[in-house]
Amino acid sequence: MSYLFTSESVSEGHPDKVADQISDAILDEMLKQDPNSRVACETLVTTGQVVVAGEVTTNAWVNIPDTVRKVIREIGYTKAEYMFEANSCGILAALHSQSPDIAMGVDANKKKKKQQGAGDQGMMFGYASNETPEYMPMAIMYSHNLVKRLADIRKNGNGQMSYLRPDAKSQVTVEYNGRKPVRVHTVVVSTQHDGDVSQERIKKDVTKHVIEQVIPAHLRDKNLVVHVNPTGKFEIGGPHGDSGLTGRKIIVDTYGGRAPHGGGAFSGKDPSKVDRSAAYAARHIAKNIVGAGLADECLIQVAYAIGVAEPVSIHVDTKGTGRIPDSELERIVKKEVDMTPAGLISRLHLKRPIYKKTAAYGHFGRNDKDFTWENLDLVNTFRKAAR
Repeated sequence: MSYLFTSESVSEGHPDKVADQISDAILDEMLKQDPNSRVACETLVTTGQVVVAGEVTTNAWVNIPDTVRKVIREIGYTKAEYMFEANSCGILAALHSQSPDIAMGVDANKKKKKQQGAGDQGMMFGYASNETPEYMPMAIMYSHNLVKRLADIRKNGNGQMSYLRPDAKSQVTVEYNGRKPVRVHTVVVSTQHDGDVSQERIKKDVTKHVIEQVIPAHLRDKNLVVHVNPTGKFEIGGPHGDSGLTGRKIIVDTYGGRAPHGGGAFSGKDPSKVDRSAAYAARHIAKNIVGAGLADECLIQVAYAIGVAEPVSIHVDTKGTGRIPDSELERIVKKEVDMTPAGLISRLHLKRPIYKKTAAYGHFGRNDKDFTWENLDLVNTFRKAAR
């Protein structure tokens, strides 16, 4: 059966991603000083303005304006003509302490022999597939790589494509024959640009220096459909073009729509919030099941009740590709992997200040030593248990 599947990504200069990176940069600064910080930090960006709000419980002291301006500067919003610029934007901080009602349910209590409970209720999903070396769906990986390539050229291209501005989006459509990806069908790239460059030049440059460098030749043929800046112009962008909010790109952050999503965003949340940490742990399990050769594709669902340590459910679905029954894989996961909040935080070392770099170009499929949930360190455990 032949079919098409599409995923999108956005660059670090997209307004929602600007907000995500600010929230995670503030989280990192708090974790550097106090690894036990409880943080739920939301950011709004718009023309010339940043608003930071949320709930924190921490012994850290963070200079919020300096942290915000550093993020914006690193992204590349450094010119007044962008109408959102690192040195001149207004910054409003409205952070207050976390609800003691939540803390009472989440905090561990040795005297009462109470384990750390989940920071909220909800369900989280993890996914892996062997269709790419990263064990990720192909469409989302190429979408990420396209906008990452644009950013690399803009920042390190020695003047090449010097008209590029920080905001950009990408979209990749892959044609499948059954489970096998056979070709890239369509590529869409929209990039913000200076006003004195023609769309013809932009399309030529993006095709040559971005698309042809990211999409492998064996997946491109004469029928490849390419759209570059299909509206005809993308000069106004970033937070001046659209307001941005933390947590509004949850499908970009995960699997590009290839797997379900529980609805909880990641950025700005410390690991006691299972929205984030359990989604990382579920990815870790799914990737190791596929990496162990026990399935070609694996979806993990885990669910929690606020204040309760043990998950209320764990579900394994290999979409019919499992070498052993899904029920057996589920039994192995429950036996071999501690999915309590304290257990997964310890296993994945999640109290480190590593989160800002997760906030652009996807939380999964990244080759970075700090992304511990990408490690294949459970492969032997799963193989042995499956014998």
